[in-house]
Amino acid sequence: MAREQVLLAVLGIPRLLSHAAWRDADPDQGRGTGVLLVPGFGFGDLSLRLTRTWLARRGYVPIGARIGLNVGCTTALVDRLEQRLEAHHEATGGPVVLFGQSRGGGLARLLAVRRPELVRGLVMLASPVLDTLGAHPSVVRVARTLARLSAAGLPGLLDEDCFAGPCYDTNSTAMADPLTVPALAFYSRHDVIAPPELCADPCAECVEVGSTHTGMALDPHLYELLAPRLAEWAAAREAVSPAR
Repeated sequence: MAREQVLLAVLGIPRLLSHAAWRDADPDQGRGTGVLLVPGFGFGDLSLRLTRTWLARRGYVPIGARIGLNVGCTTALVDRLEQRLEAHHEATGGPVVLFGQSRGGGLARLLAVRRPELVRGLVMLASPVLDTLGAHPSVVRVARTLARLSAAGLPGLLDEDCFAGPCYDTNSTAMADPLTVPALAFYSRHDVIAPPELCADPCAECVEVGSTHTGMALDPHLYELLAPRLAEWAAAREAVSPAR
């Protein structure tokens, strides 16, 4: 199933690149607003490379998460993302937009709860934030396999505390905390990985698209919907950011 999802996503790239949502770019739209992109479970920054290009062409300043393949402990990853956010906030002179796909959206939400003063807005793509263990059973099985490998001594992976322990309890509580920053939660009824009902964050504007789970960041319709909201956030950020 995972291979099929990736193949469908790759086949969608030409459609995105030929669409007006990709071609029509206003280089002044982003006004220098920083964006921190967080990839999904098992993926690295390369998976959001086209999103990063789309943002840069519109005057945003996007950067990758630099957390590898996003298979590590939740708390450790959020700690690393916090450092990345702090640095990008300083580099761009104001609050940063957090943009995460799948598990990356959940990590970004935890970060937005932890450091709302550094966040301009939050975008979550197919992120099952209402139940982080409610994804398709095949994904959960992979995660539990990583935890067993971690217990066997392989570093940098999820561990059992991420499923039932202090790490899980702390992050589950934080995931349920209300957001104090504007947020968008995109979901799809064609998503067989993250059920739409688990992506419907009550603190976010929930928006339906027609893509697959893996292909959501390659859906032209998503960018059509995203562009005006990001532009609003960028304009508001410029209005309140201190002079540099």
